[in-house]
Amino acid sequence: MHWSSALSRRPALDDALEDCVAQVQQGMAERPVDLLFFFASPQFAQNGTAALRSRLPSRVLLGCTGGGIIGAGFEVEDQPALSLLAAHLPDVAIHPFHLDASDLPDPDSPPVAWETLMGVPALDRPQFVLLPNGANFPIDACLSGLDFAYPGSVKVGGLASGGSQPGHNMLFLEQHAYRQGLVGIALSGNITMDAVVAQGCRPIANTYQITRCERHMLWELDGEPALQVLQGIVHHLDAHDRQLVTQGSLFIGVLMDEFKAMTGQGDFLIRNLMGIDPRSSGIAVGDWLRNGQTVRFHLRDAHTSATDLRMVLERYHQQTGGQTPHGAVLFSCLGRGEGLYSQLNFDSTLFGEMMNAEVPMAGFFCNGEIGPVGDTTFLHGYTSSFGLFRPAHP
Repeated sequence: MHWSSALSRRPALDDALEDCVAQVQQGMAERPVDLLFFFASPQFAQNGTAALRSRLPSRVLLGCTGGGIIGAGFEVEDQPALSLLAAHLPDVAIHPFHLDASDLPDPDSPPVAWETLMGVPALDRPQFVLLPNGANFPIDACLSGLDFAYPGSVKVGGLASGGSQPGHNMLFLEQHAYRQGLVGIALSGNITMDAVVAQGCRPIANTYQITRCERHMLWELDGEPALQVLQGIVHHLDAHDRQLVTQGSLFIGVLMDEFKAMTGQGDFLIRNLMGIDPRSSGIAVGDWLRNGQTVRFHLRDAHTSATDLRMVLERYHQQTGGQTPHGAVLFSCLGRGEGLYSQLNFDSTLFGEMMNAEVPMAGFFCNGEIGPVGDTTFLHGYTSSFGLFRPAHP
C-alpha cells in the first residue's frame, strides 16, 4: 500500500492538472494508481475528469466539487484549487458505484436488497466512501440502509459543495460527471479505514432525560418545560458562554450509548436548535426525538473545536497503538476553516502535528459531513470527518 497527494492553486485547469500530476507521479515512484481521489473547485468541473484520466490513468477515479479544497497539508478557501490523492492498493478490491434516489430499496427491505444494489456482500466487510449531492439525494435514508445491511462497515464522506445554486455541484466517477445522486466506492481486502469524527462542541450543565417530545419538538426535560430548563442553564453561564449563546453557538447533543456510565465530550450526537416556542416552552431540534433519550446542551467556538479535534485524534492514536495511517481523506464543514479559527489550514496542520505531517491527505469543505458516532453513521454539520487508511494485515 502506497499513497501520494498533491494540491495546486494554479487558476487554469491544464496548469493545475500538470502541477498535481507531476507531484503525484513523483510520490508514487512509478507504482500504478489503483484509486484516485479528485476534489476540485467548480470552475474545474466541466472537463476535469477527462483531462485528468488522460494524464494519470487509474483503476478507479472518485471525487466531487468543493467550496474549498484540501490537500497536501493545505486548505484553500475562496480561490480556485484542485487536489489529488492517489493510492497503490495491492490485494484490495475497489467497487465503484453511482446511485440515484430511485435506486434505493424500500425502507422495509431486507439487507440482501442493499447488498444486491451495492454489488458487495456484507461478509466482505467493505469500507465506504460516499459523496452525495444533498440537493437531490436522500442521504439519511441511504445511511440508514447501509448501516442496516453493513453493520460492521465504516462509512465516511461529504456532500458536494461549491456550486452557485442547487444542482450545480458535480460528482465524479471514472470518466463520468453527475449533477445528481451519490457516487462512492466500497473497499475490501487488505485495507482498514478508520473514522475519526470531530464535532467541535463541549458539553455544558447536566444531562437530562426527554420526558415529552413529538417528532422534532422537545417539550419537557426531567418533567420540566424544556425552554425553562434551557433558560436556567443560560442564566448560570459565564459572560463568555452567554455571548456564544447569543451568537448562535448553542446546540443539543443526544447520547448515543444509553448504557454508558460516564459521559463527556464526544459521546453525544450534536444537533442544531432550530427555534423556540415561548407560548408552549418548546424547543425545535434538527432531528427526530424519542421519549427517554438522554440529552445535554453544548457550545461551539474555535477553542472548543480545536480541543475536540485534538482529543479525538489522541484517542485514535491510543486505540491504534500509535500506528500512522498510510493515507487520509478529510471532509470538513464549510463553517470551519478560516471563518472559525481565524487562521488557514488549521485542521490539516493539527492533523499533521498529531499523526504525521507526511501522511498524504486530500478532501474538501462540504455542505454536510458523513461519519459514525458510536455504531451509527450520521450526516453532520460543523464537523470534520476523517477516513484514515492502513493495511488490514502487516
